[in-house]
Amino acid sequence: MKNKLRFGLPKGSLQDATIEKMAKAGWNISVSSRSYVPYVDDEEMEIRLIRAQEISRYVEHGYLDCGITGHDWIVENGSKVHEVGEFLFSKVSRRPARWVLCVPENSPVKSVKDLHGKRIATEVVNLTKKYLKKHGVKAEVEFSWGATEVKAHELVDAIVEVTETGSSLRANNLRIVDELLVSTPRLVANRDSWKDSWKRKKIETLSLLLQGALEAETKVGLKMNIEQKRLAMLLQSLPALRNPTISNLSQSGWVAVETIIDEHVVRELIPQLKAAGAEGIIEYPLNKVVY
Repeated sequence: MKNKLRFGLPKGSLQDATIEKMAKAGWNISVSSRSYVPYVDDEEMEIRLIRAQEISRYVEHGYLDCGITGHDWIVENGSKVHEVGEFLFSKVSRRPARWVLCVPENSPVKSVKDLHGKRIATEVVNLTKKYLKKHGVKAEVEFSWGATEVKAHELVDAIVEVTETGSSLRANNLRIVDELLVSTPRLVANRDSWKDSWKRKKIETLSLLLQGALEAETKVGLKMNIEQKRLAMLLQSLPALRNPTISNLSQSGWVAVETIIDEHVVRELIPQLKAAGAEGIIEYPLNKVVY
């Protein structure tokens, strides 16, 4: 019987982003509305789509060998799992998610101390209760099934909500009072699965290639030709070209230079390369960068 790795992917807001990253890492996954088991082009892997809020529990209990979920849900569930890697991606940006305490703009609440005896709505009940206990505040914490921003104006005194950019909070006229937790997606493994040599190697390979795919998203490859006599000056004046690969061309006195750089500096760099005498400049996308 073939070895199988049962892998949990977050269903919902992170689903599309995670499947896209997995494809760049080398695993093509397709989801069908007729089946809860997605297809993956790897006979040694089984994918399960499960809400991010539940993945750490299923990994801890062994239903899943590993899975991707947020650090926030690992903390909220108190799950005892092995953390393999951290991956900075989300449904909106490359920023981490933040769980924040919010009140309406016109609220008299200035700090968590002002919420003594008040009511707070949130999806992360355990996290919020720990936060209140840490600050010595006694308040009622109720679970919110959704539309938490609306409740802040009519039903409760404050909310604890997740945000990346803060735009949704501003749109709902909410003010951040404090930050409870910063969260990023994590690859976590069941502790017994991690002790299994075959599963551990498979999980480590998955982590390595997924990290490589994420690293490649902010970088590009750059190729160019330049006269040998101008090379030293080029490298001295452009520190962004770190440790480039240099090879001789068939044309005497010319070399090819190839390097990987951060994508955001390319627009300033290419005109400088051209001015320094570089020719045949080519910028190309990368699929993976593994250090």
